Amino acid sequence: MQGKRILLIVGGGIAAYKACELVRLIRKAGASVRCVLTEGGAQFVTPMTLAALSEQPVHTSLWDLKDEAEMGHIQLSREADLVVVCPATADLLSKMATGAADDLASTLLLATDKKVLACPAMNVRMWLHAATQRNIERLRGDGVTVLEPDEGDMACGEYGPGRLPEPERILEAISAALGGSGALSGRHVVVTAGPTHEPIDPVRVLANRSSGKQGFAIAEALAGIGARVTLIAGPVALATPAGVDRVDVETAAQMQDALQTSLPADAAVMVAAVADWRVEASPHKLKKQDGGLSGLRFVENPDLLAELGASPERPRLLIGFAAETEAVVDHARAKLDRKGADWIVANDVSGDVMGGDDNCVHLVTRNGTESWDHMSKAAVARQLAARIAEALRD
Repeated sequence: MQGKRILLIVGGGIAAYKACELVRLIRKAGASVRCVLTEGGAQFVTPMTLAALSEQPVHTSLWDLKDEAEMGHIQLSREADLVVVCPATADLLSKMATGAADDLASTLLLATDKKVLACPAMNVRMWLHAATQRNIERLRGDGVTVLEPDEGDMACGEYGPGRLPEPERILEAISAALGGSGALSGRHVVVTAGPTHEPIDPVRVLANRSSGKQGFAIAEALAGIGARVTLIAGPVALATPAGVDRVDVETAAQMQDALQTSLPADAAVMVAAVADWRVEASPHKLKKQDGGLSGLRFVENPDLLAELGASPERPRLLIGFAAETEAVVDHARAKLDRKGADWIVANDVSGDVMGGDDNCVHLVTRNGTESWDHMSKAAVARQLAARIAEALRD
């Protein structure tokens, strides 16, 4: 980060106090910071505080004649190497997603041609609201990197996702966004995600309930700490995480081909719920009077995890997922040996895990089992990414 220039937009939330520590950490890492303080942000931290920490003037108004004469808002938005919004309130995210430009912060965000990193912080119900989630999906589709918030106790007395990540984690994301030396910098990781759809006829498929959320969260977390990530995605309606190379497939055979093309890799995280069986598909839609589906002939699909485990191009670290409804850890241990994997991440899918936002997993390795309590899929992804970075460190 030495010599890099950061434009930090501080939104109006109680978490704004963490922006002060973030300024200190950014400067300690060798970068310079210019701060833009929104009207709401100024209710929590003062321009004087940010000016003292950044040793730069703090910009607060679109209509400041002195600022416009010395450095217009267009120049301010484009001279930075990275624009960071911290905290990114629900209001700021909404403005970013819709292209509103009614104050200095939103105008800068609309005018910038540089990368943008948003660090959301808000009440849990605001974060989970459908409008906020739509805005997040749109922003990611537009190329904005949006950090998943932490989960925990909030100033409002509620508990859940919506807490601003700690400044140290935000600094890691800034470094990764700038192409810095993240923990997985220089490493290539392949992630498979979502279901596969196996055609029965031109209108019907064999499928499962996998939403792809866990695999996409893992891809995002890995990219956030510097990895080059190839995400092989089954048919899901999710935005591509920023900085991730995505390959869309439909069937298990297509996923097998995409997996081979993506190698070599330092690690592979096989999250996809690949259909175990396919059928010999009919070229025409099957009719009820023709006997319906009773005459289908099932054929076993390739076992992608086992094939990769036995491949000469096997990644150094091979991680499988085991979705179980009973004897979760026992089945995962058996799968570890049978598939030739290094780790198996096992989860109980008898509830609302498939399609939901939370997970409870067990990391099964040859050294034992580590259980991770009920947490968001984003938190599971960050924890797994950190373990992968640790395993590949040597």
